[in-house]
Amino acid sequence: MKVYFLRRLLLVPLTVLGVTFLVFAITRVMPGSPLERELQAAAAGTTEGGGGGAGGKSGVLSEEQIEEFEREYLYDKPIPLAYLTWLGLYPRERLYSEAEFKPAMKGGQVSEETIGGSIVEDPGRQVLISLAGTGRPVVVQRKEGEIEWARYVDSKKPMLEWQDVSEDGWKFRYETSKERFAAHLERQRGKTNSTEENYLPRAVLYKSRISGLFQGDLGKSSVFGDPVLDLIKSRIPVALYFGILTTILTYGICLPLGIVKAIKHRTAVDNISSILIFLGYAIPGFALGALLLVYLGATKPIFPMVGLVSQGFESMSFDEKVKDLAWHTVLPLISYVIGSFAWVTMMMKNNLMDNLAADYVRTAVAKGVGFNRAVFRHAFRNSFIPIATSLGQLITLIVSGSLLIETVFDIQGFGLLQFRAITGPDQMLIMGTLTVASFLMVMGNILSDVIVALIDPRVKFQ
Repeated sequence: MKVYFLRRLLLVPLTVLGVTFLVFAITRVMPGSPLERELQAAAAGTTEGGGGGAGGKSGVLSEEQIEEFEREYLYDKPIPLAYLTWLGLYPRERLYSEAEFKPAMKGGQVSEETIGGSIVEDPGRQVLISLAGTGRPVVVQRKEGEIEWARYVDSKKPMLEWQDVSEDGWKFRYETSKERFAAHLERQRGKTNSTEENYLPRAVLYKSRISGLFQGDLGKSSVFGDPVLDLIKSRIPVALYFGILTTILTYGICLPLGIVKAIKHRTAVDNISSILIFLGYAIPGFALGALLLVYLGATKPIFPMVGLVSQGFESMSFDEKVKDLAWHTVLPLISYVIGSFAWVTMMMKNNLMDNLAADYVRTAVAKGVGFNRAVFRHAFRNSFIPIATSLGQLITLIVSGSLLIETVFDIQGFGLLQFRAITGPDQMLIMGTLTVASFLMVMGNILSDVIVALIDPRVKFQ
């Protein structure tokens, strides 16, 4: 059995990687990327800083802004390479700095440029770049279609003695006019009024940094503007709170109720409880939540309408915080648990009734075993096995929560976060929430096998 579970555990990372790569590829080709959304917003004149576009026209993103979005959300790389970058197996370009080489004017003359009082001696072959992050000036010199060197400006020394930026971890590359135009043409899907003459060759300086899933960096949300990991961390406690409470109430009530219904089959207790639990099962949790919100939150303001805590929660005493949290929890919790009552209760009842009619229970009673002992020591354990097969999936349910119920009560849980990631669409947030959900799903399946093996000694995993 140990070998079986070890193999299952070894398959977890492969399964999660397969799921995440498939979804990553889909999100790259589906419409509504972060860049497209920004372009649409810019076209409507709503993008902050939209006036920095080409030609100074308001509502147009500049080429540099578009390239920045592509680098941030990995659209500047092919899908396999972008996925490896997201995983943290391929370096990202950070502190990106660039400048164009100026063409020669008539008569072979070129205009001089200065940064920090330093003069570029040969602007046709040299260019000044202000490094991102520090603003420190750097002179970059090209030779025959490549960067010959890049050095910090030091007016106190001759240029040949200036320090090379590569000593501080900076990397550089040379981009030709043809390469830049080809990238623009691909970005515009062949529809452009620009030509290769509109682009000048340029020098690019950057620092490489490995940063991805394996380093705990899930990227930045294009909708919220915050790191994805921070968004997930902020929603998990809310999801765990409702998930654990729902699980405790559901199994704490339904298992004893199922036992009572099996023992009191076709009595008034069984019939009345069946009507109530099936009535609750027929009403969707979000619909019940909306009704409770209208009648117990608005019409008769007994419970709060939205949110998980009241304003000024941080300034309350401990007792007041507990009371306030409990008061906000009542209506959402009812909506969470109402739908699961019928399945667990009836599963427990039907399984127990089948086992109570089995030969081994009748034999135990005939040999003098008390009825209660026969029920709880013999029949209950076998009756619980089918329910135990789904216990592992509670991990996923506890964290995922319910999108519709969270929407009705304006609870900022994990389910609502997943919904906003998809409707954004927010690729980095989709990948972050999917990674958590897929990992929990796989671990839940393994946990279900463990629980079944512990409950049923007849199960042998080989």
